[in-house]
This record gives sequence, C-alpha cells and structure tokens, in this order.
Amino acid sequence: RIDFVLVYEDESKHASEKKGSQRRREFFEGSLMNLGVELEAAQSVMDEKLVYVKVHVPFEVLCTYAEVLHIKLPIQPNDLAQQSSTYNCFTRHFYPSEDVIAKEPDFFTAPFRKDQLKCFYVKDREQFFTPAVRSRMAYYILSRAPYDVKGSMKKFGISKLLDGGVYKAAYPLHDSRFNVKSKEPGCPNERFLLYNEWAHPKSFYKMQPLDLIRKYFGEKIGIYFAWLGFYTVMLTLAAAVGLGCFIYGYTTRESSTWSKEVCDPQIGGEIIMCPQCDKICPYWRLNTTCESSKEKEKVPHTACGKCMRVSCGISTVLFWVLLIIASVVGVIVYRLAMFITFSAKLRSDLKYSKELEPFKEYVTPQMATSITSSIISFIIIMILNNVYEKVAIWITDFELPRTKTEYENSLTLKMFLFQFVNYYSSCFYIAFFKGKVVGYPGKPVYWFGAFRNEECDPGGCLTELTTQLSIIMTGKAVWNNIQEVLLPWVKNLIFRHCTQVGSEKVIPRWEQDYQLQPIGKLGLFYEYLEMVIQFGFVTLFVASFPLAPLLALFNNLCEIRVDAWKFTTQSRRVVPEKAQDIGAWQPILQGVAILAVATNAAIIAFTSDMIPRLVYYWAFSVSPYSDGSEHTMTGFINSSLSIFYIDHFNNETKYGDPYIIRALHLTHPKCTHTAVNTHTP
Repeated sequence: RIDFVLVYEDESKHASEKKGSQRRREFFEGSLMNLGVELEAAQSVMDEKLVYVKVHVPFEVLCTYAEVLHIKLPIQPNDLAQQSSTYNCFTRHFYPSEDVIAKEPDFFTAPFRKDQLKCFYVKDREQFFTPAVRSRMAYYILSRAPYDVKGSMKKFGISKLLDGGVYKAAYPLHDSRFNVKSKEPGCPNERFLLYNEWAHPKSFYKMQPLDLIRKYFGEKIGIYFAWLGFYTVMLTLAAAVGLGCFIYGYTTRESSTWSKEVCDPQIGGEIIMCPQCDKICPYWRLNTTCESSKEKEKVPHTACGKCMRVSCGISTVLFWVLLIIASVVGVIVYRLAMFITFSAKLRSDLKYSKELEPFKEYVTPQMATSITSSIISFIIIMILNNVYEKVAIWITDFELPRTKTEYENSLTLKMFLFQFVNYYSSCFYIAFFKGKVVGYPGKPVYWFGAFRNEECDPGGCLTELTTQLSIIMTGKAVWNNIQEVLLPWVKNLIFRHCTQVGSEKVIPRWEQDYQLQPIGKLGLFYEYLEMVIQFGFVTLFVASFPLAPLLALFNNLCEIRVDAWKFTTQSRRVVPEKAQDIGAWQPILQGVAILAVATNAAIIAFTSDMIPRLVYYWAFSVSPYSDGSEHTMTGFINSSLSIFYIDHFNNETKYGDPYIIRALHLTHPKCTHTAVNTHTP
C-alpha cells in the first residue's frame, strides 16, 4: 500500500547539478528508512526528469505513531440502539442509497496503545488503519524526519524541503479515478462514490454523505462541509422571509400612499426641491423621483522577541486598515466629483434626447454615481485583498507561532479584520454617514473646501445601499468561482496537454495525481473566509437588502457541489487532519451576529423612514394634529419636507425664480416644517 508520494527532479538530467539538494534529499530519505519507513523510487513514464518516491509505512511503525498521536481506534462494535428523530425520517429519503454507499459501522473507540493491541478490534491488519489515518501518520513522520545536521542543530520537515525546491510535491494518493471504477482487488473506490453521489450535478438534491467525506478526507474537511450544510439549511427560513418581504413590497408599490403622492402631478409635481449642487444644478420637482420612491418601498518564543514580532504585526495590520480607509475616502471624493458632473450633464441629456426619454425615470445622478462608485469599490477591494493576503501570511510567519493551531488562529484574526474593513466600510458609510451632515440650503457642508457633501437619493439611502451590496456580493461570488473552478480546470487542462504521452503507455496512479492542483498550505482557510464574509453581508445589512439570504442560499447550494467537485476531481488528495470544531471562526461568527442586531436596528431607526412613517400614521395623521379621523399616510410627503425661502440664500449661492423650495429633513432655524402648497411665481 502506498501511503504517500514524494516527487523530485533528477539533477543528473541537468548540465549543472544541485549537489546541495541531492545531499539533503539523500539524508532525508536515509532518516525515513532509519525510522522504519519503506521507500521505492520509480521513473516517470511521462517526463524522464521526474522521479516518484513511493512511501510505505509498515504496520509496526503505524502502531508506534498511532500511540504517539493518541489516535482513537475501534475496540468493539456499538450495540446500543440508536433513536431516530422526525427530522431523520424526513431527510433519509434524500441520502444516497445504502446499496451504493454502505453505512459506516459504529464502534466504541479508545486511544490506541501498542501493548494492548489484542484489546482492539483487528480483523485485518491491512484494514485496521484506514487510508486517511495512514496518510496522516505518514505525513507526521515526514514532517519530523531530519534532512540536515549542523553541530547540535537539526533541520527537519518535508515542508522546508518543498519550499527549498528539494522536492517538487508531496501528497497522499487518491484511491481511484473519479469517473472510472478501479478494478484492483480490495479498492473501496471511495473517490468514485463521492463524485457520483456528492459532487456530480445530478446529485444536487441529495444530502451530503458526511461519514464518507470524513473517512476519505479527514475530520477537518468533514466538519467544514457539515457546517456549510447546516448554514445553508438555516438560510432557507431567512430566504423565505426575505423573498416574502420583497414580493409584498413589489406587489403593493403601486398602491402605496406616499408613492402616489410623489408621483401625483398635483402633489409631487408642485413641490420644487432644493438644487443638489451649487450653481450648475437646477431646481427640480419631486415627482421626477417617482420610480425611486417605489423602489424604496421594496425594503422595509522569548517574551521580548515575541512581543516585538507581535507589535510589528499589529502595526502592519493597522497600516493596511488605514490604507483601506484612505481608499474609501478616495471613492467618496470620486462620488462627490462625479455627482456634480452627472447632475449637470445627465438631466440635460435626458431632457433633450428622445432616444433616452424612456430611461428618464430610472437614470438619476444618484443612481449613476452609485453604480459606478460601487464597481470601483469592488475593484479596489479585490486588488487590496490579493496584496494583503501575502502581507498577512508574511506577518504571521514572522511571529513564529508555536503550533499550527496558533498559526491559523493568528492568520484568521488578521485576515478577517482586514476583510471586514475592506468589504464593509463602504456599506457602513452609505448606511450611517452619507447624507447625515449636509448643512442647509445656502450653506452646505464641503469636503476639503471644494466638494459639496453628497445627499441621499430622494428615495433614501437604502436603495443605494442595496445597489452596493448587490454589486459586491455578485461580483465576489463570480470572482471566487473563477478562482476556485475555472483556473484549476484550465491549469489541469494545460498540464495534461503539455505532458501528453503515447497511447501505448499506461500512466500510473501517482503520476495522474501529480497532474492535479495542490490544495495549498492554508487548506480550508479561504473557504471559511468566503463564507464568513458572506454571512456578514447576509446579517449586517439584511434590513436594507432582504434578498441577500436568498442569493446566499443559491450561492451556497452551488458552493457545496463546486467545492465537492474541486476536492474530488481537480485537486490532489489532501492530508487528513483532526479537528474538534471550526476553530477561530466560531467566535468571529458570534461577534458578527451580535453586531448585526445593532446595525439592523440602526438602519431601521436612522437610515430608513420607518419610524417617521409610523409616528405620522399613528399620531400626526389624526386629531389634534390633523383634521382626519382615520389613520392614514395621506399628507406624509408634504409634512416630511422642510420649507426654505430663497431670500435666505447668500449672494454666492443665489438661485433663480421660485419663492419657496423644499428640502429633506432639515432642522435649521431658517427651515420650517409647516405644510404648505408650494408654487412657482
């Protein structure tokens, strides 16, 4: 049985020999044989420069390291009756047939002890340790075998040899081809079963065979897919509620009282609004935002050395966070500058162009600015992500964490902090800061003394926030699928094309696996990061974008099968790892969930008009504030607009003819809230 494969390039085939690499490799392989590991070298049939070293760990050596690693192994079958739940009775119809994927037997287990071997359930010495467990122990040996000794200092580990180019690859073997059953006796064909019953598109409706995933790939990957499946199921209820809100808002938008008032030529058409920029922007009537108002209704080591290294890491992270904030400020300046341009040009172009007349109600300066700035924000986010990823890995390596768990937790915290600011900063700006400090007519607030602070669309900032979320979520999903699916598939296709051999040659299993793409050192890190960022979009701003859970649900249904397809067909078999939970991601998810309660409450209270509408409906629409006797929204638009007399404009911002203009939500003494019928003299 082949437990692991090492690949290197034979230096004797080159004119210049790398004697240092050859010496380290020979020392390393000698160390492995001293530990009891059996090695067998084979020349490649596809590339004569490559040599494959097949690693076999004998049973006695496996027993030794099983005790060292405290691996739990079966002692006797579990004879306790299992209770079935109502949920299992329903979902069992969606599991793969037990005739295809046999149910894994259940055992009582205990940490292995070599001197108590007879107490364990050993029917066949070759089958006692599963292939995943054998690969895990083989990698443990490879990670600790020395390859060089200088004085009292030993250099060890296959990872260093891979980084130094001594070996080109190290990986465990898949048990068969993914699309063809192996005819070798005793081969379980688990990869073939996983592809057909899990990764194939025809199995999209089936539940995941988690026991087989855990057995083949190890506990860490099994926990990831179990968590991803649970998260996807939990999105179902949120998606149903969000879809219901969207359908209700869409079907009732024509009957909305305040939308009717905005669109009514006798009400909205008679309300003249304050210009949206200085000098070049004209007065405009409220009914020009008719469609926007309807859209709005859709949404209701040494201590000192370690301290220095950690301090350096924190400083670097803070620098990059400040860099993100600077990029957000740059996008805001772009929005301010382009809004003036769109306000001056877009309205006149739509007014005098018959071809663009159908788009007049939909294309506004705010919408044009929002879409272009969202696209620019997404491009900046992707660029900063790619750069910071390398910086974060370098910082974490510099900190020298003691264990792999500490390494992953440290990297997770850095990457999430950066991604949080990178992805959500523009959304937080639109939701909580845009349009809040704009001054009043005649004396607006300026950025850098040149750019007038932007206001929300007359339909509200929620429409713009929805646009931002839609572009970033969709763009991120498309980009991730390109990276996860298209690029590995293209690389494998090119590699196979460049290494074609004659049809008379039989390509062995280890060479076929070498053609596949490596998973990488961080393994599932990027998969978790992608889902946690998505969880933030779904929860933090769901009050603004109720369709976010539905989009996330569709994405995750595809994500499960895409990841399954990638692991079973496009990637080398990963080294199985133990895991108890999802690690540092658990407290991060809890923190995001708690923050989501506050952000959605703030969106409802401060960004949306929900509370002013409820107050008007229940209090100001009836006596003593109104002549009406029934609660109604009639008159809400007129009551929500402040009145400004143009005589209060200073000479530098003096505008033309209307005597009275209206503005949104102003509390300055020069602005009043008395409802009047505005007119043009």
